[in-house]
Amino acid sequence: MKRKTLLAILACIPFIASSQNSTWEKEMIAVTEGPSEHIIMGAAGIEAAHWDQLQHPRFWQQIMILSPDSVLINVASTRQIIGKMSNKDWHAQTEAQKTIFKDSIRTLYSLAADERINVTTGKNDFYRFDLVFESLPKGVSAFEAYGVDPWYAQSILLIESPGRMQKSSVGAYGPFQLMPGVARSMGLTVNRSVDERKDFMRSAYAASQLLKRICIPSAKGIAEGAGLVVDEQSIWFRLLTMHVYHAGALNVKAVVNAIGPVSSGEELIQKMWVTSAGSFGNCSQNYSQLALAAHIQLNDMIQHMGVPVYNCNTIVE
Repeated sequence: MKRKTLLAILACIPFIASSQNSTWEKEMIAVTEGPSEHIIMGAAGIEAAHWDQLQHPRFWQQIMILSPDSVLINVASTRQIIGKMSNKDWHAQTEAQKTIFKDSIRTLYSLAADERINVTTGKNDFYRFDLVFESLPKGVSAFEAYGVDPWYAQSILLIESPGRMQKSSVGAYGPFQLMPGVARSMGLTVNRSVDERKDFMRSAYAASQLLKRICIPSAKGIAEGAGLVVDEQSIWFRLLTMHVYHAGALNVKAVVNAIGPVSSGEELIQKMWVTSAGSFGNCSQNYSQLALAAHIQLNDMIQHMGVPVYNCNTIVE
């Protein structure tokens, strides 16, 4: 047995042993980087269900790797990319010129008069997967130990505040971007002198318990109420749960009710991308798209690293 393969097996053992009844390990991969082994969640499930082929997450993947000095002109409902231009040139135009430009796109592409044309700025200064990569194994391991699907840990770390310790405009803080009240309800101390949200493991604990106690059960109830059969490890159900984590169960239920009958979870998620209800608006619509895009981009980044990658469930001699 080659030394690299042996190292990968040894690296996977603690994760598998920590939860013998878990099936999450089949999605885990060991990424070797020099002498280090990083155990994270792979993107095989996303690829198998062809989520990586959809235009919405592909659009956000482009935004994640695009410099903020550039913008992508796109159709809001489909995320079809019309063109790219410099941020400076776009903002140099008057509002009247911008309106004429967008009207010309609607005419050229035979779009409805009320179709929104978005101008989206590149965000590779925010989505720093190189900075957050080291924290992914910690998050995956912590959620595994707490009995919560580690796919959520990786998703949240990739899109909420990747590689940074920033406080949002509404007060969310820490690697899992928890609101003060939510953190306290999950057992963390948050006051003027102590804020346990900045402690990675305490924050991971609170986020995992929020998902276990509230988000996953709420998402399951909403899905079953819509007549869907739930597989908690399916990508669509995980995305629905991510929406609950971000927007809250009441807002997610409102948009699901607004959508009406659907034939599958996949259809439900894609309709959520273009439907608003209650406080479920543009940011909420984008959330699961960003989660998909982040996993896809991370997978591409690993492939471009040119380092050995092993599936923890299929390593053989």
